[in-house]
Amino acid sequence: MLRVAIVGCGKIADAHASQIQRIKGCQIVGVCDREPLMAKQLYERFPITGYFSDVSDLLSAARPDVVHITTPPQSHFDLAKHCLERGCHVYVEKPFTLCEEEAKRLVALADEKGLKLTVGHDDQFSHVARRMRALVQEGFLGDRPVHMESYYCYELGRAVYAGALLGDKQHWVRRLPGRLLQNVISHGIARIAEFLTTESPQVMAYGFVSPLLKDMGESEIVDELRVIISEEERTTAYFTFSSQMHPSIHEFRIYGSKNGLILDRDQETLIKLRGRRFKSYLEKFIPPAIFAEQYLGNLVANVGTFLARDFHMASGMKYLIESFYRSILEGAPVPVPYREILLTARIMDAIFAQVDAARSQVLEQHRTVSHATLAK
Repeated sequence: MLRVAIVGCGKIADAHASQIQRIKGCQIVGVCDREPLMAKQLYERFPITGYFSDVSDLLSAARPDVVHITTPPQSHFDLAKHCLERGCHVYVEKPFTLCEEEAKRLVALADEKGLKLTVGHDDQFSHVARRMRALVQEGFLGDRPVHMESYYCYELGRAVYAGALLGDKQHWVRRLPGRLLQNVISHGIARIAEFLTTESPQVMAYGFVSPLLKDMGESEIVDELRVIISEEERTTAYFTFSSQMHPSIHEFRIYGSKNGLILDRDQETLIKLRGRRFKSYLEKFIPPAIFAEQYLGNLVANVGTFLARDFHMASGMKYLIESFYRSILEGAPVPVPYREILLTARIMDAIFAQVDAARSQVLEQHRTVSHATLAK
């Protein structure tokens, strides 16, 4: 029986507890939060052995084999490090750490201790994402990806903490190096990182505060981001993050030398793009029929998964957690290779550095203009 603990008892901890209890051969032996009432409410709603307000007490009393860290990102590194040093395998919610250097240190410590780590990139393990990965591995694209496009939209109006974030200048999201971007974009960046082959791709990023947020008096929260990623003039990628574009999509497109694929996370669909065109007017008639057939196939697959009781919002999380536990018990590879964790962190570091530098330059220009105007 694998003994599991959860540190951090906010909203995302509910999702973890729900999925853990779906998995055979494991038990939640303790939950922990600095606010005892938060730990107690999670303990009372799920089959959990005990609750704590101190991590060291949790580790000593509950003796977990695995710890899930579901706290705000500022605490991820210290908590993960502490749990590894105490001999526990660790699952860290996204974003993994605040920077690549912290990620490197955790990976090195896990290797040194003979323990395992993973990150909560559960979007990559949904049913449709696994179907896409299988096709890529089978060579559907051709020899290698040529170009990728990752779209990750975020509707601030629907975000649980949006009101608090916009109204509270001390909100924990504002204290992240990448602010809102850092708390959200790792899912979209990780999709790209999975298929890159070099370790240091070129990154060109541009971010800005949307007109809507500016009209609300917001000047710090960058909610529009466009990124170009290129590795040695081979594979390229575009990443788009937006709180304003509609429809609000979560989509990944990948193109190879032969064919392409389109993954839609929201609709759980995977569409194959034929690389060669049909002759003459056939191109106008046959592809729509092929797409219609594919969408119908996706519908049938989704209905089948639903009837099998495995079609739920967090099915990717369940698969990721189960795969991580299997890697521990059976000595199998971790579900998210450490290389991808580090590369995602590296790309995000580059994005935040460029966005901050550009915005600092713009603010300095505004100050210079204001001073010149006052001098007149």
